[in-house]
Amino acid sequence: QVELVESGGGLVQAGESLRLSCSASGNTASITGMGWDRQGPGTSREMIARIRADGSAIYGDSVKGRFTISRDNAKNTLFLEMNSLRPADTAVYSCNAELRDTDGRSSRAWGQGTQVTVSS
Repeated sequence: QVELVESGGGLVQAGESLRLSCSASGNTASITGMGWDRQGPGTSREMIARIRADGSAIYGDSVKGRFTISRDNAKNTLFLEMNSLRPADTAVYSCNAELRDTDGRSSRAWGQGTQVTVSS
């Protein structure tokens, strides 16, 4: 079992930056990929970024060039650097981890989420 705890959310003005962190604990050896999703008011969940075990990353179209995902494997921590924030980026941001057990079965763990609010 893996527990994910996000931090770093808050209220900022448009154009400013925020850095989100996600700390993983528990059976962290089962973690392969990690990522960030978000869900804004009245919208469906949106994939923001994914980072694989080899460090390669993919981004959602709405954040490409503005957000950067990274991970510190030694500290079991995932980061999301968010620049040039827009009011449309207002959402609850959730960390998630892809897990694989010793039998090769896959599952996904989710954090509780952290609120990011961008004012115009």
